[in-house]
Amino acid sequence: MFIGVSTDKGKVRKNNQDSYFVSDNMDLPLFIVADGMGGHKAGEVASNMAVEIVKNFFLEKKSELEKDKIDIFKFIRSAIEKANTTIYKKSIENDEFYGMGTTITMAYIFEGKLYIGHVGDSRAYLLRDNKFIQLTEDHSLVAEMVKKGSISEKEAECHPQRNVITRAIGTDKEVITDIIVENIHKDDILLLCTDGLTNMMNDNEIKEILVNKMNLQKNCNSLVKKANKLGGIDNVTVIAIKLM
Repeated sequence: MFIGVSTDKGKVRKNNQDSYFVSDNMDLPLFIVADGMGGHKAGEVASNMAVEIVKNFFLEKKSELEKDKIDIFKFIRSAIEKANTTIYKKSIENDEFYGMGTTITMAYIFEGKLYIGHVGDSRAYLLRDNKFIQLTEDHSLVAEMVKKGSISEKEAECHPQRNVITRAIGTDKEVITDIIVENIHKDDILLLCTDGLTNMMNDNEIKEILVNKMNLQKNCNSLVKKANKLGGIDNVTVIAIKLM
């Protein structure tokens, strides 16, 4: 399995509120991106907490999953729900963290299949047979408006409320997690990214850089560099994984 990862605070933000996890142990093929929100450093705290809680949940309980004591869908939802409960509790008990939250998009490879757990507007894409497919659905105001036909996809790209998300980790007592399942094909490339990338580049521009499969680390670096060159208005994090 070949992996690349790159993150940057961008050209506007004072700090990087994105967090990520890339497993270096294929006994735990887990990959996570999270994009925090909140004043001062609260967003950074929320995204870091979400990544750490989900990662530790998998580390501590994956033996139960492997012994068929719990199904994978319930397992992923339980991990994300634990992160949600912990972050929400911290936000209401500490004024400095009040209102903080984070997106999360995670991928786990289990029994030959790819499982995505998703909340918010970070994204998972799959590059397969030269087709670049968005696996996740944005939980955002403009995505809902596009779905209802109120605005076009082109209008959504520059809509003033495009950063308003409708679902996040830590902002409510309960959270609904999307689960996406994909069979793995040889030479599939999985891309996880925060909206710092997708607000700066469209899918074709991302694909153009990603189709060169020779060096995924260089690809990730190039994606972040181009997002910054185009304005870098937000933190950007990119993980690319070649699924063998």
